[in-house]
Amino acid sequence: MNLQMILGNFALILFVAMVFTGIIWFLDIFYFAKQRRITADKALAAFDARNAKLTAEGLKIDNTSRQAIETALLRQPTWIEYSGSFFPVIALVFFLRSFLYEPFKIPSSSMVPTLLVGDLILVNKFTYGIRLPVLNKKVVDVNNPQRGDVMVFKYPNDMSQDYIKRVVGVPGDTIVYENKRLSVNGQPVAYTPLDDYLDDESPVYHKQLVENLTGVPHRILNSDNKPGVEVAIVENFPKREACDFSYEKFTCTVPAGNYFMMGDNRDHSLDSRYWGFVPDKNIVGKAFFVWMNFSNPKRIGGIH
Repeated sequence: MNLQMILGNFALILFVAMVFTGIIWFLDIFYFAKQRRITADKALAAFDARNAKLTAEGLKIDNTSRQAIETALLRQPTWIEYSGSFFPVIALVFFLRSFLYEPFKIPSSSMVPTLLVGDLILVNKFTYGIRLPVLNKKVVDVNNPQRGDVMVFKYPNDMSQDYIKRVVGVPGDTIVYENKRLSVNGQPVAYTPLDDYLDDESPVYHKQLVENLTGVPHRILNSDNKPGVEVAIVENFPKREACDFSYEKFTCTVPAGNYFMMGDNRDHSLDSRYWGFVPDKNIVGKAFFVWMNFSNPKRIGGIH
């Protein structure tokens, strides 16, 4: 694991911070606080003995506040105080984003019109099974990804990057994409034309259709001036022998334990057509809600 991957892995950074602050928090409870108590008790005993001696000798006793001495000696050092304050917060955030929900920001237009650049989304981390934080190893099976799900996963070519696409093929499926139309296991996917879509980032119209992927309707975009697959930039990815490519058509049989992903902005998405299948071990979770887009607050709502 190189430095760039470590810096890009917020879960690992959060885990290290939780462990570091947690160790300090526990040491303070079970060791440092007891040592401060011992030191304070010794100082108070000496203070009381000194005052008792002064009283016996008829001299003026020390007017220093006994409570002030005890408070000062029991006070946590600043570095322990801050660590102790941060630990419960960091631990709660780590638990929530590791096992329940994790926020992401959409950085590109590959999922337009379903997701726009700047959308802040929530991802369900447990719907596809409970995984160990940082290692991302599944320890409890719950559900498997289904065709039509919008899924976040680790990019196979760089595990420090999170990608989001739609599940088009599950293990064992045969996917055919011909003339920009999908067929799954020999069954053509239904399409319904919509009005053209105007790109917010540039004054360009795209063909817009509703694609009903085995019972999951969602909007997709196509561009007339783009081929279905730009064969020249297809990579030599693992298990590529399961696929057959041409400019107008490709066919892929999804291997066991893998998924075939495509962006809804079909002609402006680098996806499984180009870099291959997504292994189960790369799965992060299912995107289900847009909780904010600061440029367009009306975007708040569920993801379909």
